[in-house]
Amino acid sequence: MRPILVIVLSCFLSVQLNAQNQNSGYTFNMDIGLPISVGNESFQDIMQGLACTNVYGQYTFPFQLNIGVGVRYSLFTIDEFAISEDNIGQIHLGAAFTNVGYSLFHTDRFATDFGVKVGYSWNYADTDLNNALGLNPVVFGSVLVEPTLGLVLFTDKQNSYRWNIGYCIQGYGFRPGTIGLSSNSAYDSVKFDNLTNYFVVGFGYTHYFGNTSN
Repeated sequence: MRPILVIVLSCFLSVQLNAQNQNSGYTFNMDIGLPISVGNESFQDIMQGLACTNVYGQYTFPFQLNIGVGVRYSLFTIDEFAISEDNIGQIHLGAAFTNVGYSLFHTDRFATDFGVKVGYSWNYADTDLNNALGLNPVVFGSVLVEPTLGLVLFTDKQNSYRWNIGYCIQGYGFRPGTIGLSSNSAYDSVKFDNLTNYFVVGFGYTHYFGNTSN
């Protein structure tokens, strides 16, 4: 029994070390996903996510620690059926961030990626009602933190694709007045200070520079 365990463990370590050594170096990464509003009740009801994309450069160490920097853009639009006033518009969220993660290889073609983005977001509420009030756009900033999980599939020596899920925590509280609404409707104003959060589900692509081979 012991020789079998030794053989299995040796094969596992061999695959891990081989994959890790082959995929270290600089990478270009991009992803796009669908943001799903949660957290702050009024934000969850009124704003609907349309798109979220990240573009970033990253360095992967031989022991598979990933460190990168990049930019991000998210877009939320007003759900006109969730409000009692006529108001068309959106909130644009542009951010810069750093990313720290770790890749766990299961085979030389498949890996799991864990990471967290930390950055600062510049947010613009661009709506008809804000424009009528002479407040267009309403600009505000916030810190963002987003833990992520990715399932990575390598197609060749320099390219991989992945399925991503993230949970973004924005350091601001959303309230109906942010988009120009004159009424808080039935929402409890005490809860407006609850942080604005959203899930992001989507797909990504990575290009590996240098002499890598899977």
